[in-house]
Amino acid sequence: MSILIGLVVTMGCVLGGFMAMGGHIDVLMQPWEFVIIGGAAFGTFLVANPMATVRDTGKACMEAFRQATPKERDYLETLGVLHSLMRELRTKSRSEVEAHIDNPSESTVFQAFPTVLKRHDLTHFICDYCRLIIIGNARSHEIEALMDEEIHTIRSDKLKSYHALVAVADGLPALGIVAAVLGVVKAMGALDQSPEILGALIGAALVGTFLGIFLSYAVVGPIATKIKIVRDKNNRLYVIVKQTLLAYMNGSLPQVAIEFGRKTISSYDRPSIDAVEQSTMNTAAAAGDAAKKAA
Repeated sequence: MSILIGLVVTMGCVLGGFMAMGGHIDVLMQPWEFVIIGGAAFGTFLVANPMATVRDTGKACMEAFRQATPKERDYLETLGVLHSLMRELRTKSRSEVEAHIDNPSESTVFQAFPTVLKRHDLTHFICDYCRLIIIGNARSHEIEALMDEEIHTIRSDKLKSYHALVAVADGLPALGIVAAVLGVVKAMGALDQSPEILGALIGAALVGTFLGIFLSYAVVGPIATKIKIVRDKNNRLYVIVKQTLLAYMNGSLPQVAIEFGRKTISSYDRPSIDAVEQSTMNTAAAAGDAAKKAA
């Protein structure tokens, strides 16, 4: 929603200011300039990126428009599932814990936290490192190094769409010049026409330069930045998992370990200690009831 509001404000100010100083809006209506610039930008985007990145860019744009960042419930459920798993690790046998991490979709622990279960990559990340903890012969600093490397890889993959759009934004001013040059070439073929006709052709050519710069700095560039912000916030969930599990491996109790994870959340989004405690108590009770019913 904020993207749409921003674009409306930008377009309103640019076009409104142009009209206020006496400009005619119909001069800017040059559909073939849009075709040249937009088509060239999309074509070079396809040339430069594999189809997986192209598809992911579309998905990333939708996430940016929907502001699909973790909310308080996402943080609480991530901490909650970690708390439940750490309690299982402390009190249950290896085979009982493995039943949860080998098939999380059927696990009563994960079923109590549906928002985590919907994030398949995050679920696998949690299960993989809980499995390493169960094995028992991995040291915490080795796990930390492995987590750091995997989080770096995940972030790199998630930001490929951002870098792809930044490259398009960087190229749009030059593509605007290409469209303008083609417009000037067309105008040069009409030098024998009246000044009114020649002036309209030159004006149409200059619209290409305007569009290239405007689309770069006012549309594509800001959307790319929004994608980076949204995806970085989503990657923060992996850091929460990392800090929580490392604290547990270093001897912290589950209730203390999740505080290590909570502290990695931005102060603007961080749930309170009371909210985390209440959430873990409620989910623990719900998981216990579910386990009794399953038995």
